[in-house]
Amino acid sequence: MKTCLECDEKIVGREDKKFCSDGCRNAYNNKINKDSNNFMRNVNNKLRKNYRILSLLNIDGKSKTTRAKLLSKGFDFDFFTNILHTKTGNTYYFLYDQGYLLLDNDYFMLVKKDI
Repeated sequence: MKTCLECDEKIVGREDKKFCSDGCRNAYNNKINKDSNNFMRNVNNKLRKNYRILSLLNIDGKSKTTRAKLLSKGFDFDFFTNILHTKTGNTYYFLYDQGYLLLDNDYFMLVKKDI
């Protein structure tokens, strides 16, 4: 007899079923995927905030903005997910698929990666 991974109740139905209900499946996955400590939670919150800011300012997939505008919205330049160095010597900083490139005079080119 197979039991639910979340509540240990008997599972009725398909042979490969792991949970007795959607609620138990959600509860189990939420527990497994939650941030394990405050540091991780704070970093992930900053990444999400930066991503939201870039997404709001870069609706068309390519645009320009200023450092002052990014900072006024709460953007934190210390938090990004990856860096792309191009053959032409440019350095793009990305938050998942949203990125930025420092231009002259504190302007930034905002870009979106096609994924």
